[in-house]
Amino acid sequence: MPSVRPNALRRLNRKRFSLLTGILLAAGCTLQPTIDTPLASPTAPRLSKQLESRGQDIVIFALGLMETGYRFGGKNPEAGLDCSGMVSYVFRNAANITLKGSAADMAKRGRPVDRNTLQPGDLVFFNTLNRPRSHVGIYLGEGRFIHAPSTNGKVRTDSLVTGWYANRFEEGRTYLD
Repeated sequence: MPSVRPNALRRLNRKRFSLLTGILLAAGCTLQPTIDTPLASPTAPRLSKQLESRGQDIVIFALGLMETGYRFGGKNPEAGLDCSGMVSYVFRNAANITLKGSAADMAKRGRPVDRNTLQPGDLVFFNTLNRPRSHVGIYLGEGRFIHAPSTNGKVRTDSLVTGWYANRFEEGRTYLD
């Protein structure tokens, strides 16, 4: 396997960040739930500015991993990521929070969050293998999450409101307070 030089990786991440920032600004996207979104609640408590900023940092960092290849047990983007490897990599690098273990292990910690009060940066857990909490992703806002599924083999976003993953959603958890 070819090695990736740290400077080349930094340039690649800067380019991804610049591209994503430009896309988000052009679209006027804030990645925050709105009252119109089925997952939003007008009575949902708002995060403090500091926690909101950490959640946005996590989301932006995670979006920089889009199209990264899947690898079972993968813990870094150069070799490939699985779902829990992606989450632990993002949290360590974007928020200085250490999360270890499988999706089920991660679900044992953190504070439970109701589906209707999820905030960007919260973790979302799914039953995808007929096992509770067998898959994890990061909530982006607007009813979407980012994850590293084995199907189609790349980090991508999916809907938490409709589709296959919406039907397998189990719980949300936050590590941001």
